[in-house]
Amino acid sequence: MTRAFNFSAGPAMLPEAVLRQAQEEMLEWHGAGASIMEMSHRGPEFMAVAAEAEADLRRLLDVPDDYAVLFLPGGATTQQALLPLNFAAPGQRADYVLSGHWGKTAVKQAGPYVAAHIAASSEAGGFRDIPARAGWQLSADAAYVHITANETIHGVEFRDVPDVGDVPLVADFSSSIASEPLDVRRFGVIYAGAQKNLGPVGIGVVIVRRDLLERSGQPRADIFDYRSHAARDSMLNTPPTWNWYMAGLVFKWMLAEGGVVEFAKRNAAKAALVYAAIDASGGFYRNDVAPSVRSRMNIPFFLPSADLDARFVAESKAAGLLALKGHKAVGGIRASLYNAMPLAGAEALVAFMADFQQRHG
Repeated sequence: MTRAFNFSAGPAMLPEAVLRQAQEEMLEWHGAGASIMEMSHRGPEFMAVAAEAEADLRRLLDVPDDYAVLFLPGGATTQQALLPLNFAAPGQRADYVLSGHWGKTAVKQAGPYVAAHIAASSEAGGFRDIPARAGWQLSADAAYVHITANETIHGVEFRDVPDVGDVPLVADFSSSIASEPLDVRRFGVIYAGAQKNLGPVGIGVVIVRRDLLERSGQPRADIFDYRSHAARDSMLNTPPTWNWYMAGLVFKWMLAEGGVVEFAKRNAAKAALVYAAIDASGGFYRNDVAPSVRSRMNIPFFLPSADLDARFVAESKAAGLLALKGHKAVGGIRASLYNAMPLAGAEALVAFMADFQQRHG
């Protein structure tokens, strides 16, 4: 069997070492006589797996003790609806800065529960840049300020943490978490779906400053209350145990590989290779994002015609380069270079791009 290079934006490729370990442990986990998927989430075996996963994630991201770490079913979109329920009083305003598709989705999910105020948006320019901080119209009484750290579809990434004063900064880090060092203390809440850098689809991570959990928020069922999940170690109900276990294996793999400092170097090198190929193509390949905010994780680009885009996708797949078709919202091509993508994958893509241009340019 030969595994291809999978450039999917999510569910994304997982480290081969992690997949092989999961394969070995599938039928019986550590001599327990059963698979980890078959064990009680409240049994000592899985409780140890869960505790170790949290400890490893805290170490990986340098999460301080005054932040709770939650492992919850679903992904980032679920959290987008829960944020105002937990942190905004009825009728209170929350500020949203829009830099792409997922920022708009966050507003849509929060809309029924909060007065969502668009403090800044780059939509008029096609989401090719991040609104300059000086132009943000922030509300002094906002419950929080929300940003999307990396826009998976439009390929736009915050390269600096914006200063929003005393209002908690909330950020969707689904597609860039653990890709480089991050000062968690600059944020009130960090949330992320696991299926890009942290593990398989079906589980999300929420890192929340504990004092924010003291907010009353709005009337909500217990299952939608972050406080209840934190008080019960994310086991208020039966969690997605296999996904949690898999995420824990990914955390261990990242730590063994050198942690976020090492992945920052790898990710910068991969992105630099692909952007250099685009920029040196004489316009055959085109990336429209402002260079200062180009994403390291998701690189969208376009060929001279939709027909060439389609041929590129078909021929690249035949060459063992998977899932390069751009999102339907923007079209074109998209290469996702998450932590599990090796440098050899970026090199193979760049070589294919050069060959394709020679044959079709």
